[in-house]
Amino acid sequence: MDLLNTLVDKGLRRETPTREEALAVLATSDDDLLDVVAAAGKVRRHWFGRRVKLNYLVNLKSGLCPEDCSYCSQRLGSKAEILKYTWLKPDQASRAAAAGLAGGAKRVCLVASGRGPTDRDVDRVSDTIKAIKEQNEAVEVCACLGLLSDGQAERLREAGADAYNHNLNTSEATYGDITTTHTYADRVDTVRKAHAAGLSACSGLIAGMGESDEDLVDVVFSLRELDPDSVPVNFLIPMEGTPLAKEWHLTPQRCLRILAMTRFVCPDVEVRIAGGREVHLRTMQPLALHLANSIFLGDYLTSEGQAGRTDLEMIADAGFEVEGAGEVTLPEHRVTAGGGCGSHEGGGGCGSPAGDGVCGSVPAGADRGSAVPAGPAGAGEIRTDLVAVRRRGAGTDLAPNA
Repeated sequence: MDLLNTLVDKGLRRETPTREEALAVLATSDDDLLDVVAAAGKVRRHWFGRRVKLNYLVNLKSGLCPEDCSYCSQRLGSKAEILKYTWLKPDQASRAAAAGLAGGAKRVCLVASGRGPTDRDVDRVSDTIKAIKEQNEAVEVCACLGLLSDGQAERLREAGADAYNHNLNTSEATYGDITTTHTYADRVDTVRKAHAAGLSACSGLIAGMGESDEDLVDVVFSLRELDPDSVPVNFLIPMEGTPLAKEWHLTPQRCLRILAMTRFVCPDVEVRIAGGREVHLRTMQPLALHLANSIFLGDYLTSEGQAGRTDLEMIADAGFEVEGAGEVTLPEHRVTAGGGCGSHEGGGGCGSPAGDGVCGSVPAGADRGSAVPAGPAGAGEIRTDLVAVRRRGAGTDLAPNA
């Protein structure tokens, strides 16, 4: 296909495709799907080889968020039966992080529900960052705490944070349809604050909320303009007890096209398969590794993931390798320009965390499920067999999954 040859050439040159080309990727047929994956895979391998970065989530504070994000199980008025607890102490968070690091993760993502941190909250998280780095100096730490006030990003950076996550989630035109308690502009402002403070910016999207192809292209082009080091792509899991509980629109093929489009538009950034990969990609997860170069290990914020060992086996069986702690994730030109990902010089590592509420890159309703449907679910149904609510790890007395 001439389209794919053009997109590969542009990706290798870091040239932005046109909106029409990006839309054409989403409109390709199932007959052309493997060609699309192969083309985007060339771009992925050019910039990242066959390395897969592993990231591990620690949910510092769960539930009871005052924001009304429709996708989130921690939202205001949520009826989802998730774990609810207040701030973990630094030693508790450090122990939780250690499980992920032992499983092969090189990035720890510290997440807390809520509109945004108070100055006292920033102190708490700063103490937690220091506790984690005392145990493992080389670990990358990314914070995901919601909307930032002036000076807070700088304080997190001084405490040792490498990155900050805050998603755009969807297009500016449709943002008001999923959230009313803050704006799209608020989110953009927080990403810019993190970037300006020298933190590696992480910002992504959620697919499957009823958006159009145009909305998906809009948000990915907006992300390209913001220039984060990391773009997590979440696939909504409609969780019972949230307003989007009946939104079942995604197929594995659709998810792969979205990942490919994101790779073509953002060729040299860390593209992460975030929430919803087991539920929506299912047995086609290994194909997604040809498009994205980063995943999460173990459980998510409010739901359980598959065993970490299963992820490691999948990576190896697909012919990829886990990125080592000493390897720099981003291409050299992004590191020397002030990004860093994996290098603690000039701005830390690429962003990777997942979160809920205002902060989230993996909304609670987009957490990884431990059950797999027999086939695509139809819109208009509530499925209660797809997501196992997290009952282990942070906030519990049970050992975490890593």
